[in-house]
Formats: sequence, C-alpha cells, structure tokens
Amino acid sequence: MKFFTRAVFLRVVSVFSVSVALASAAALTMPDRAEAARITNQVAVFSGIDKITGRITSFDVYIDETVQFGALQVTPKVCYSRDETEAQKIDAFVEVDEITLDRKIRRIFTGWMFADSPGLNAVEHAIYDVWLEGCKQGSTVPAPTAKK
Repeated sequence: MKFFTRAVFLRVVSVFSVSVALASAAALTMPDRAEAARITNQVAVFSGIDKITGRITSFDVYIDETVQFGALQVTPKVCYSRDETEAQKIDAFVEVDEITLDRKIRRIFTGWMFADSPGLNAVEHAIYDVWLEGCKQGSTVPAPTAKK
C-alpha cells in the first residue's frame, strides 16, 4: 500500500480547492439558461377530419371564440409559440364541446394540445378528429366583432 507524503497530499487538496472555486465562480457569473420567450398569439390554427367523407379541413379560430366543425365546437383559450430563432413549441389550451342529437352541448375535451405531437391530445370523436396545427397573430378570416 502506498502512502502519500504530506507535500503531495497538500498539493492534491490545493488543486481540488482551486477547481471547486473556479467552478463556483463560473456558475455565479454565467447567466441562467436562456429560455425562449412565449409569444401569445391571437389565432389558433386547427385541422380536422370528417371520418365519413375522409375530408381534412384546416380552420383558423380567434382566441376565446368558438368555431363549429361538424358536431364539434372548438374554443381556444390561449395559443403560444416561440420566437422564429427558437425551435417551435406550439401549444394551446382548448375546449371542445359536442352538440348531441338531442341538441345538448357536452364537453368532450379540455386541455393542452401540442402541434409537434398531434396524437398526444387530439380530440378523437366517433366521426370527427381535431388537432392543433399552429398559432399566428392574424388571419384572413375576419376578426369577430365586439358584442355591444
């Protein structure tokens, strides 16, 4: 078994102490990890499929407005994206209601939808499926008028 001399031991301890001090100083002076700022958008873009006809439709919905797609009513509450320089992580909080045959409205989905994972929280209905495609600031669809 080999024993270290006092001089070798002190040298190892001093090198270790200097490395810890440098790492601590670097951690204090370096900024926190940069987070991409969320951009709040005015319009959520959805796609939906009618399983009977096989037709896929893309539609824009203004935040806090409701659009009907078949027997479903889609209402986005918020829609976030990231700056163009960042990887896009588009998400929206959405409420989806179904209009039943007896004309009652039944909530079938409330939650977050993610554009990069459409199968994660897409609305799967017997006839219609709806998923988030993206978010944007404006639309060619006229904005809803303010209620008086």
